[in-house]
Amino acid sequence: MNFTIKTAALQNISTSCMVLGVYQNKTLPEITAEIDKLTRKKLSKIIDAGDINGALGQSLLIHDIDGIRAKRILLIGLGKKSDLNLKNYVQAVNGTAQALKKHAITDALDTLVNLPTRDMGADKRGQLLAQIIEDSLYQYSHTKSDKGKKPALKKVDVFLADKSQRSALKKGLDTGAAVASGMAVARELGNLPANFCTPTYLGEQALALGKRNKLLKTKVLSEAQMRRLGMGSLLSVGHGSDENSAFIIMEYRGAGEKTKPNVIVGKGITFDTGGISLKAGNGMDEMKFDMCGAASVMGTMATLCALKPKINVVGIIASAENMPSARATKPGDVVTSMAGLTIEVLNTDAEGRLVLCDALTYVERYQPKTVIDIATLTGACIVALGSVASGVMSNNDELAEKLYQHGLDINDPVWRLPLWDEYQKQLDSNFADIANIGGPKAGTITAGCFLSRFAKKYPWAHIDIAGTAWLQGKAKGSTGRPVPLLVEYLLNN
Repeated sequence: MNFTIKTAALQNISTSCMVLGVYQNKTLPEITAEIDKLTRKKLSKIIDAGDINGALGQSLLIHDIDGIRAKRILLIGLGKKSDLNLKNYVQAVNGTAQALKKHAITDALDTLVNLPTRDMGADKRGQLLAQIIEDSLYQYSHTKSDKGKKPALKKVDVFLADKSQRSALKKGLDTGAAVASGMAVARELGNLPANFCTPTYLGEQALALGKRNKLLKTKVLSEAQMRRLGMGSLLSVGHGSDENSAFIIMEYRGAGEKTKPNVIVGKGITFDTGGISLKAGNGMDEMKFDMCGAASVMGTMATLCALKPKINVVGIIASAENMPSARATKPGDVVTSMAGLTIEVLNTDAEGRLVLCDALTYVERYQPKTVIDIATLTGACIVALGSVASGVMSNNDELAEKLYQHGLDINDPVWRLPLWDEYQKQLDSNFADIANIGGPKAGTITAGCFLSRFAKKYPWAHIDIAGTAWLQGKAKGSTGRPVPLLVEYLLNN
């Protein structure tokens, strides 16, 4: 997608479709009022007739406009002027993206970035605009014989009234487009069936990304190498599968060697049957999405390669396939982690924490500034937070607060859950140093408590994306979250 900034007089800009906002109560933003005047109050007449009332996200396409060079005008409802904040701006841009897609518009001129949204500058408005529009064009076709029609929209011009904001807007547009491209990487990996997207395939994709980008160094550890490192916990998850497990390391080096990296770690269970603790058959097909944490790490690294910021980031993917077989780990088995702690596997369906704990030990060698792991870890998180916010737990208040605030800033929210010592005792085991589950109560929190045992040497946060990584029902598919949050955090820290 090509996003170009325009500062010429609006009436002189040629476009297939000009996007204008409309408030509720028949109030017009300054730019819309200007176009209304140029078109001899045509917009006002349409609004007075009740064709559009300005409800948030509402849209109306208008043809045959005199007085301007735009062939069509797309009116977008903004809601109440007094309520114009980031969330409402996002909904308005979402409405824009869907309308442009519905009407097969090939090129458009946006004016919404000029709206006086509270607590948002031109950079953030531009970033969200580019991210939302670009992301709306993603469509899955990899395993379809009919690839479908490619999206019609090829170009979006962005009108900027205040020329002094050009640099900020350009930065925002570039960032938003790069984030959307990373989200597309994450969505594609998440949507691929498990017979395509295996741990080996994830490794191949990481190596290919490294070959295309000089700032990214990538390697994939084999099971033999993991065994020599003592990753008995990770390896136990893949015992029942014919697919080899993989430990993927991606080192983005945009700053000097002495600059400590931020590390992101993704759970990469490419399919999760539950193992011997077998899941119910209904909806098990969605367990191909159990590697969306890994996909978000890959998407984030792809975004960094596009933007080339002067920072150091290490992306780690701990990947395995969790299957039942004669070789599979059994409930009650005890395995030894890379940290030397023994783990009683009371439930083989609590496998994500078993691959992540060895990854959290491995990253100590980087002496990281911060470590964030991302995982579709617990169904309990869906019960607690639904599909709106991801859950976050942390051993560092500053890190947790930054993730919370950056989530609000980029509309990829997280909500902090407690990581108190009182929950740790639920993980006590009579036969090992720790059990891999803590019983039916506070399942999301005890999963975080488990991981915290392996993350004591650095500031760490765990993001549970079980409710936000994919959609169910008619719109079933990967969302690409939390790539926007991860990029926002890394670029600003």
